[in-house]
Amino acid sequence: MRILLVESDLNSATHLTQALRAASYTVDHTALGEEALEMLRHYDYDVVVLELMLNDIEGYDVIRRLRAARISTPVLVLSTLLRPQAKIRAFSMGADDYLTKPHDSGELVARLQAITRRSRGFAEPRLRIANIELDLNSKSVSVSGTPLHLTGKEYAILELLVIRKNSVLTKDAFLNHLYGGIDEPEMKIIDVFICKLRRKLQAAKAANLISTVWGRGYILREEPNNSSEHIPETAYEQSAFTVHAPAM
Repeated sequence: MRILLVESDLNSATHLTQALRAASYTVDHTALGEEALEMLRHYDYDVVVLELMLNDIEGYDVIRRLRAARISTPVLVLSTLLRPQAKIRAFSMGADDYLTKPHDSGELVARLQAITRRSRGFAEPRLRIANIELDLNSKSVSVSGTPLHLTGKEYAILELLVIRKNSVLTKDAFLNHLYGGIDEPEMKIIDVFICKLRRKLQAAKAANLISTVWGRGYILREEPNNSSEHIPETAYEQSAFTVHAPAM
């Protein structure tokens, strides 16, 4: 999951970034509201964590302009402003949640998970698609009630596909989700991860939900793919597995 942190206090931003990365989030940080708006126009984030007191413009203006631009990315306000009027104003502008400082890191992570679930149409921390179930809290997967072991990268890819079900995800989107622009490997490593994930799901008799959208990326559909898209042992695939994959 990719988060945009908009925080002008560098010490606070450092602590927040460390806490969120420890919870397996990819975090981009900016101290400026204008820069945050520009980043949100060009990059796809799962949620924004926003301080209201910024150096250039108010956080309220960030929310207002974000919604005016029809960008629906969820916004969690994390602020030192305790007054009820501040919360009411933030919600009226289009914020999705409000947490005051000082805060508990566990509560912040729980709220971020809840916001993301709701924005994607899920009400519970257990996400179910056909006979596949993901537990966002334990980062675990089961198929028809039987646990399925996935590597960290495989789980992250499946989680992103499930959360953004019925949406085509490009390889760039997967790379950003997995690496956040830091030491990204070659793009075809995504094909390797998807191939391994599909094989594990197939071996566990999971519903065939992941489809390739040629020239664009991958999509997870709610209805099983009856065409049974099988990935053969092609020369390309064999060569793909020779890519030096980073530690998973």
